[in-house]
Amino acid sequence: MGKKSIGQVGLGWWGKNVLRNLYQLGVLAVACDSNEEVLKEREKEFPGIDYTADVARIASDREIEAVAIASPAATHYQLAKRFLLAGKDVFVEKPLSLTLKEGEELVEIAETNKRILMVGHILQYHPGVIKLKELITKGEVGKIYYIYSNRLNIGKLRTEENILWSFAPHDISVILMLLEEEPVRVTAFGGGYINKDIYDVTVTSLEFKNGVKGHVFVSWLHPYKEQKLVVVGSKAMMVFDDTTEEKLFLHPHRIQWRNGKTPVAEKADCKVVPVEKGEPLKLELLHFLECIKTRRSPKTDGREGLKVLKILEMAERSLAQRFPTVNAAEERKGYFVHETAVVDDGVEIGKGTKIWHFSHILKGSRIGGNCVIGQNVAIGPDVTVGNGCKIQNNVSVYKGVTLEDNVFCGPSCVFTNVYNPRAFVERKHEFKPTLVKKGATIGANATIVCGVSIGSYALVGAGAVVRKDVPDYAVVVGVPARQIGWVCRCGVSFKDQKEEMVCKSCGNKYRLENGKFIVLKENI
Repeated sequence: MGKKSIGQVGLGWWGKNVLRNLYQLGVLAVACDSNEEVLKEREKEFPGIDYTADVARIASDREIEAVAIASPAATHYQLAKRFLLAGKDVFVEKPLSLTLKEGEELVEIAETNKRILMVGHILQYHPGVIKLKELITKGEVGKIYYIYSNRLNIGKLRTEENILWSFAPHDISVILMLLEEEPVRVTAFGGGYINKDIYDVTVTSLEFKNGVKGHVFVSWLHPYKEQKLVVVGSKAMMVFDDTTEEKLFLHPHRIQWRNGKTPVAEKADCKVVPVEKGEPLKLELLHFLECIKTRRSPKTDGREGLKVLKILEMAERSLAQRFPTVNAAEERKGYFVHETAVVDDGVEIGKGTKIWHFSHILKGSRIGGNCVIGQNVAIGPDVTVGNGCKIQNNVSVYKGVTLEDNVFCGPSCVFTNVYNPRAFVERKHEFKPTLVKKGATIGANATIVCGVSIGSYALVGAGAVVRKDVPDYAVVVGVPARQIGWVCRCGVSFKDQKEEMVCKSCGNKYRLENGKFIVLKENI
């Protein structure tokens, strides 16, 4: 690498800091910005290098070995691609790009052309974070339970990227480095208050396979500056605070169990952890220069940048999926309908009932109170569902079916309403009624052929095919369903079929008389 063989594009708010460090290191040959006023200001502050507004000039200059990109995020992909294809090593401020697909293309170009591609995840070069990682590796924190970070400020607002893409990459990168694995689930919520379509505040939750969870809270609409990362472990808690003179703190608090039953917090005095001095940005750029010289892959190379982009895109998708909300009119009525569910006009719904994702209640149907209607359930038209019923995911309750109170329909159980259906023969006038009496349970994937009655508190086993009436309190299983015994109102089956039976679970008493199940006493 020559004495002055580095170019830089983007000399604005953060670019000025990159420029200052490269200038002090004596490696900067040319600096570029599209704003003429910025160029004039920087030339006064940092004389003796070549300033230009022409990006092409840097790309075509064979004396320039590498380029540092500190321009707006929306330009990162195109600029990095251009310089990589021109045979130059590239340092690009975070984020690597604004889509995972573009990031993958940049990594492929860099690897194909054997170029260094480094992403400016600056916290990984911060002496405080490096020390934090060292202590975690040594076991000072114990088993990590939870990690969270706050990156908050009132300051520069962007219009080309939202707060998630602007602030969160720093902390996401650090959390991945500390845990050495990627999350299995990412969720996020936030709000855009200054520009409607640009989030000013987001909270991103991360769940990892090893059980660790965390969140990243970022905002540029906050009354004061806060840049803090907290690691909670079984032995101690550590705080990295980038806004204080001392950067790293150890809190050796522990949780002890009193009598093995009651958790008690044992607090201890906070300890300041000594951290080596050094400007993180300068250390980061020195690492880039060393990688250019040795052809070693950077700590925050393109692959590491892709991991961060992947999480940002997952969080972005989560933000796009609005969280469950209750319609104000529905809230006054006392029931809940998820925003993805459809309830036709003319439907009656009782208080306390909840209707979840992608379900459809067709016209003329009546749903009682305190029911739970799961995901992807279809009810109706003209179906009556009693109070306290639970209808699990993927169940269709067609016209002709009536569910009395407290009926349980297991996942994907099936009701029919025509005995001999044909796609090309209209048989709506032949619908056969099906009645499921109070308290009955229908197991998962069971099929109830139309025209039958399921008795009160009867239990239909999973996968059974019911073709004839089921008596009250009967247990039926198999294909076709056959009765194998009796069941208590509480749901516990009787192993011994005696003239008198007492439930060992709840104490209910029954008698078997001439093949009929007679209730003697029921406590519940």
